[in-house]
Amino acid sequence: MKALLLNLPESRSNRLFIINLIKKNMCNGKCGGGCAVKKTAKILLIIGGLNWGLVGLQMLFASGSNWDVVNLLLGSWPVVEGVVYLLVGIAALIKIFGCRCKKCKATCAACKAGNTEGMDMEKKM
Repeated sequence: MKALLLNLPESRSNRLFIINLIKKNMCNGKCGGGCAVKKTAKILLIIGGLNWGLVGLQMLFASGSNWDVVNLLLGSWPVVEGVVYLLVGIAALIKIFGCRCKKCKATCAACKAGNTEGMDMEKKM
């Protein structure tokens, strides 16, 4: 399925390339710290995940009510609702490919080097 999305032929080398690209660009949250963009993306992903979980529950229970929280809060403003969904999608891309700012790169470099002092220093900033 991933290969269909990327228009790549399904092969082991392509899968390894994609996995290595993702691993190279993200710390997987092990380092802690990070910039405001990274922290905002984390909050947006939590909100988006909970919202889609509620939508799924609504579909399973075949309920006639609307459990889409974003739609309930912003339903009268469809453009703003669309912007919220777009921001959640961008947050997912930031989580997949990692933030490229100097602060996040320094935190990840310290984490990969095993330097816990650098990570503690980044958390204090």
